[in-house]
Amino acid sequence: MTDEPAQLPPGLALSWGVYPVQRRGPKPAFTVDQIVATGTEFGDSQGFEAISLQKIAAHLGVSTNALYRYISSKDELIVLVAEKAWGRPPEYILQAPGWREGARAWVKAQVDRYAERPWLLDVPIRGAPVTPNLLHWVETLLRVMADTGLSQHDALGCAVLFDGYVRSYASLARQLAASDSAPVESAAVGAFLVPRLQSAGYDQLLAMYTNHEYEDTLGDDLDFGLDRILDGIQTLIDRRP
Repeated sequence: MTDEPAQLPPGLALSWGVYPVQRRGPKPAFTVDQIVATGTEFGDSQGFEAISLQKIAAHLGVSTNALYRYISSKDELIVLVAEKAWGRPPEYILQAPGWREGARAWVKAQVDRYAERPWLLDVPIRGAPVTPNLLHWVETLLRVMADTGLSQHDALGCAVLFDGYVRSYASLARQLAASDSAPVESAAVGAFLVPRLQSAGYDQLLAMYTNHEYEDTLGDDLDFGLDRILDGIQTLIDRRP
């Protein structure tokens, strides 16, 4: 054990296994891993708002102050819980043939993780990844892109682009899954909307609606948008000197 260096972001040292020097006194009743595991369980079962030192302390049968011996703040707790919840990326990503299929596998693996743990979308973003598991996701994608010949700057830009696309898609998927409104393709919505589209002169939208193209399900939207991103990156690769 060693003293945590000053000025590091919350949770950074603990995520890498660097703990404060153990002070004299009773043997710790818990471990950081136990506390983080409990927080992750709360996120999975009750959502992001349930992840707090107060609730974890109550579950463990101790005071909140007792947990500050292990974790210094809620910010630190959230960083560590998110790190554990993300885990490592699947190994099959690096086994995909070519950078396009590797990037596609990476994106879909992240979409799957958000589907498993949608509360990860609520974790605040306070900068680039610095914890081991999140950096492993970035490292995996950079390895996928390594043979493209792109500069480090452009490869990292691609990582940001993919990450933003995943978050946008996952957020939309979560909202649609949580909605209890009638779907736009329902008979009631059609009976109401079609004549109004006609009278308003929205010919293109009317044609899409009547052809069942204008729907609130995601369907093939993930692949369509991803293919356009991959095509754009291929153009960037082809323009290299």
